[in-house]
Amino acid sequence: MTAVSRAVLRFVALVAAMSMTAAVFAQDSADAQADVWSTIENEWAAASKGNDRWIDQYLADDFVGWGTNSPAPRNKMSTRMWERFQQTQGKTVAHELYPLSIVVRGDVAVAHYLYSAAFENKDGEVEMSNGRYTDVLVLEEDGWKFLAWHGGDD
Repeated sequence: MTAVSRAVLRFVALVAAMSMTAAVFAQDSADAQADVWSTIENEWAAASKGNDRWIDQYLADDFVGWGTNSPAPRNKMSTRMWERFQQTQGKTVAHELYPLSIVVRGDVAVAHYLYSAAFENKDGEVEMSNGRYTDVLVLEEDGWKFLAWHGGDD
C-alpha cells in the first residue's frame, strides 16, 4: 500500500469516526431535548391538578421565576404562596403547549414555547388565554428542574 493510499484510508476512517460521533451526539441532544420537554409538560399537568406538590417536584431550590402578572421575580416560597391563592380563585380546565425551540448545553436547557389555556373561575366562568414562556432548566440528580422562567399571557 502506498503512502497516498494509507493517507486516504486514514482520512476516510477519520471522517467515518467523526460522523458516528456526530450521530451519537445528535441523538443524545435529541434525547435531552425530549426529556426537557417532557418535564415542562409534566409540570403544567401537575400544576393543573390543583395542588402545590409540583413546586417541590419540579422547581430547583434556588428557583426564581418572573411571570408577566408579577411586579417582580418570585422565588420558590413566593411561587407556592401565589399558587395556593390561585387555587382559591378557580382551576385550569385545559391547556395546550406549543414548543418553539429547546437548546440543551450540558446540564442547562432553555426552552421557548407558546400556550393556550382555559381557566374556570370560582363563578364557573371560563376564561381563555394565550401566552408564551421561556424556561431555564438544570439537570439535577433526580432529573430536570426549573431554575427560572419568564412569561405569561399575551
